[in-house]
Amino acid sequence: MTQPTLIRRVALTLAAAGLPVLPLRAGKAPFGNCHQCANNACGGRPNMKTAGPCRCPGVCHAWAAATTDPHVLSSPPWTAAWRRAVCVAYHPGAAGVTVVDLDDAAAVTWARETLPATRTVETTRGEHWVYRGAMPSHNAVRPGVDIKSSMSYARWLGPGTGTMTALPDIVRALAVKEPPTVRRAPQAIAMPSWAAGDGVCPHRTPTYLDRGIAMAQQRITEARSAVHATVYRTFLAVLSTHGRCGCLTEAHIARLFTAAQAKGESPRHCTDAWTNARTALGM
Repeated sequence: MTQPTLIRRVALTLAAAGLPVLPLRAGKAPFGNCHQCANNACGGRPNMKTAGPCRCPGVCHAWAAATTDPHVLSSPPWTAAWRRAVCVAYHPGAAGVTVVDLDDAAAVTWARETLPATRTVETTRGEHWVYRGAMPSHNAVRPGVDIKSSMSYARWLGPGTGTMTALPDIVRALAVKEPPTVRRAPQAIAMPSWAAGDGVCPHRTPTYLDRGIAMAQQRITEARSAVHATVYRTFLAVLSTHGRCGCLTEAHIARLFTAAQAKGESPRHCTDAWTNARTALGM
């Protein structure tokens, strides 16, 4: 039994379980488009961001080619691709899941300290954390972390371990870009006040909160580029986790503002980013 046969059998098994699959060639990349689909001359597949009429029988258009149809998977064009394939990939968004791709040990440590536990799959360099629920894909949301869901593909590396949990707001927030700041008349700059609380989060321990704030400060401090976006996404992540429980104090917010200003952000931008994050979360 040859390796391509084994790869195709894995693909057919996954497809039968409802996971849209596609083959990857050497380099773990999708197969290139056929000559009729080159340079998107066909208009693209109907399920792509820009919907088109293409129903090419080949393995064209990367993630958009993923399918659960056994007849397509066993068709002559796909059979030829399976012979050259090195592994199986799947389209997470079409399967209703999101993969947080942690590319190194530091990223894995961050996830274990920050994200809710879920099903995990070991990779060659880190881990995939798989959540139930789809969202837009986004690369480099923080060092060593990519989000793979809609309009993306992920390698199939096994079923993993643990129970898959619902996609949390903190992961969704990682892919959100800061909205344009609404310009307003000059005014005195003050740190935003926060509803009084007893400093104890009802669903997390004080130690968890302190560690989360420390990690948020570190994320801002380690930003090498796109500092504005990093500050906003960090504020959004903190608010999505603790923004509605009353555990954040002005001292916590001051620590975040101080870290941002140490990276060159103005007090006004910190205030605007905080306000925008609260608005995005409906607060």
